[in-house]
Amino acid sequence: MAGEKDGRRSRPARAPDLHLRLRSELVRIDERLRALLASMDRLQGLLVAVVAISREVELPAVLRRIVTTAMDLVGARYGALGVLNESGEHLEQFITAGLTEQERDALSDTGLPRGLGVLGHLIRYPDPLRIDDIPAHPASAGFPAGHPRLQTLLGVAISVRGEIYGDLYLSERLDGQPFDVHDENVVVALAGAAGIAIENVRLFERIRVGAEQFQRLLLPTLPDLRPFTAAAIYRPAAEPSQLGGDWYDAVLLPDHIVAVVIGDVVGHDLKAAAAMASTRNMLRALLYDRCDPPGAVLARLDRALEAITNNPVTTTTLARIEPEGPGWRLTWSTAGHVPPLLLTRERRVAYLLAEPGVPLGVDTGQPRPDHSRFLPPDATIVFFTDGLVEHPGHTIDESLNELAVLAAAHAALPLPEFVRALADHHPSDGHDDVAILALRTPHV
Repeated sequence: MAGEKDGRRSRPARAPDLHLRLRSELVRIDERLRALLASMDRLQGLLVAVVAISREVELPAVLRRIVTTAMDLVGARYGALGVLNESGEHLEQFITAGLTEQERDALSDTGLPRGLGVLGHLIRYPDPLRIDDIPAHPASAGFPAGHPRLQTLLGVAISVRGEIYGDLYLSERLDGQPFDVHDENVVVALAGAAGIAIENVRLFERIRVGAEQFQRLLLPTLPDLRPFTAAAIYRPAAEPSQLGGDWYDAVLLPDHIVAVVIGDVVGHDLKAAAAMASTRNMLRALLYDRCDPPGAVLARLDRALEAITNNPVTTTTLARIEPEGPGWRLTWSTAGHVPPLLLTRERRVAYLLAEPGVPLGVDTGQPRPDHSRFLPPDATIVFFTDGLVEHPGHTIDESLNELAVLAAAHAALPLPEFVRALADHHPSDGHDDVAILALRTPHV
């Protein structure tokens, strides 16, 4: 009986211990769950960051996005990315973020960092670097005049195809704490994705430059069209692999007649580019063969293309300009193409709206009507492809109105600068290639 009593007395004594152990275990589980949730949030943030970086298609935008994304992921006040030169020994670019306007002004005359101090340490030893006290670090060389006084640093090298491309630097966590191993891990992971993004942008640029050079080889150099002045410009599509079928041409014909053409072959590939070249050359031959009006020339071109090629559908506008009285007579025919834009000396702007006809390659039996307009001295006629005005967020009328306003605003520019302004500030979304040919009648 005494033993049973002693046993009954011992149970209440162990209960508080059990409660304490249970509470401690629950606290530990709660801490682990919180840490797990924090890790999941970091992972989600990292995934979002990688997607955001990979969407950029211009190198400056990618580099800045890498810096600002890293700052967001670890809550850093300052960030920078130093791009190394070819030797890998010095910085040739230094992209910064987080500096106030006053801090930027104070550093405006400082120039690029010379790779000394802790920045140079990461260049020489590209392992991840965490510093809790920058001034106390053996490699510290102090700060230039006007530089914010920094205490903490997290540095990670960025590699592209196995070579160190540059170094990512972060400083001063917003919560005042030094960077920890979790910060280091997430920034190292980001740096790996950043290297891939940088390489993709480099590849994108090489492909885009190659496609643009190929396209330009297919386009003519405008001949001397005096007494007219003429200028043309071609801009490739935003997508690097999108070879275009846009083209322009101008031909000086007998009796002081000038023929101009703008066209767009459907498609964005080598087939479209080849079809553009064959269509342009065939049209040139037809223009020299007879002195027919534009509608008749387009009808013959359509029949020839149907008979001897399998070219895709093509839109085009063919125009003739010849002297008439104190000015010139413009005669044109359109095969499903956007209308030309006429700009007078007084900056009055009008689209030459007329029966557009069907594109080439649709129905050779359809008529090709001609249209006519008198051109006064010092008038500018602008032929362009639809890539200049197409935008998914705007109606075609809205984009055409915007282009007309843009043309009027730059009407006083010399013609090469005028077409460049249209190509630089066009209302489209840039996802199609663009060709512009402008011709200006002389002063009288």
